[in-house]
Amino acid sequence: MTVVEPFGLSVRDQALEADVKAGLAAVEEGLVEATKSGVPFITEAAQHLVRAGGKRFRPLLVMLASQFGDPHAPGVVPSAVVVELTHLATLYHDDVMDEAAVRRGVPSANVRWGNSVAVLTGDFLFAQASHILAGLGPEAVRVQAEAFERLVTGQILETAGPQEGDDPITHYLDVIAGKTGSLIAVAGRLGAMMSGADERVVDILTQYGERIGTAFQLADDVLDIASDAHESGKTPGTDLREGVATLPVLHLRARAARSGAPDDLALCALLDGDLTDDVRHAEALAGLRAHPALDEARRDTVRYADEARGILAPLPDCAAKEALSSLCDSVVHRAG
Repeated sequence: MTVVEPFGLSVRDQALEADVKAGLAAVEEGLVEATKSGVPFITEAAQHLVRAGGKRFRPLLVMLASQFGDPHAPGVVPSAVVVELTHLATLYHDDVMDEAAVRRGVPSANVRWGNSVAVLTGDFLFAQASHILAGLGPEAVRVQAEAFERLVTGQILETAGPQEGDDPITHYLDVIAGKTGSLIAVAGRLGAMMSGADERVVDILTQYGERIGTAFQLADDVLDIASDAHESGKTPGTDLREGVATLPVLHLRARAARSGAPDDLALCALLDGDLTDDVRHAEALAGLRAHPALDEARRDTVRYADEARGILAPLPDCAAKEALSSLCDSVVHRAG
């Protein structure tokens, strides 16, 4: 068994390992090439997060999905570059909205160059992704456009918050499906589609991507609370500080509403206060780390990962299917 970096997926088959590593290396070259500009400053800003590394989860899924057709088909690597560029672009925009200071262990673009440059750099990456996408054909353009609509809708729903009568947890899971699940579903879809896989296989890998994408984001929610900066690549409790209620917080509030337990209500009150104060922020973070709500969020992560694994059942048994199943375990492991 060997480990494919940077995500750390265990792969047992040498031929699959070689294909995936070669594909990811080609994607890395494609990302560097796509983030070049005739203006050196734009190149520097656009390559800021590319050079910082990352899990490359989406390109990895493209590579694995392509194994159900011809993994060396000419559209496979460019489609992985498109998906990762789109993801990187959203990170520049997210960090502006969240006023984040750190991303992938380095100062965020908005801290380094200001909000305007960060937003425009994200736009530049979207433009570069669209340029590559145009060469992949109208169906690929349609798939990406639909996913982008869902992604933006998810962001708007998060910003607007649940409406009166909405269940906050259901609303949040809908947000995650749009913001994260949609693009990871595209990774599975384009990987299979560009490789010439059967349409039934394409549909299965799209559904798989949606579920594992949700699990992936829920694992990040847990990491934001439970990990240190070295593990997560960003400042722990960033969402807390910005008042973003992720799944552990929503579970806490639901428990407090059901039980009326004084400790739960006190922690909710703390979370509803000003967490820009470092002492209050640290107290809130410690309280959530010790609370059963964090374990509830972990169980939800496992549930979505198990659903993703179950979706793979109709696929033929092969090394790629085994790797996709192992990917579910890797996502859950991140959440502890």
